[in-house]
Amino acid sequence: MNLKHSKQRDSIKKFLSTRKDHPTADIVYLNVRKSFPNISLGTVYRNLTLLAEIGEITRLRIGDGVDHFDYDTSPHYHFVCSECGSVSDLRLPFAEDLTEAARNNFNGRIEGQITYFYGHCENCSRKAVDFQCSELPVC
Repeated sequence: MNLKHSKQRDSIKKFLSTRKDHPTADIVYLNVRKSFPNISLGTVYRNLTLLAEIGEITRLRIGDGVDHFDYDTSPHYHFVCSECGSVSDLRLPFAEDLTEAARNNFNGRIEGQITYFYGHCENCSRKAVDFQCSELPVC
């Protein structure tokens, strides 16, 4: 796809490249606005959608009703904290054999896989332990 160069789009990509927390469009907008005060939220959404469609970023739909965006387009897994909603990369070998097994057992066309792991992040786990200890006479 031959796109016209856009400083705003470059700014969005640059911002995403500095983040590992998979921000929402609103967070991208608030930060890109520092460099482009007149940019609209709609422009940010359109550019994020375009970048995801052409494969320059990844759109994550983790079930919280908002899209999150990842600059890293390599195959990898994500962890979603059920408590605070944070999204982070989970570094472990990507199971291409799982995709192949799905292809072999499905009559349609499998194009890839997205897997999310859920639980409590380190911070929320620590808070839960701290809370439990505060409720006990001796911990």
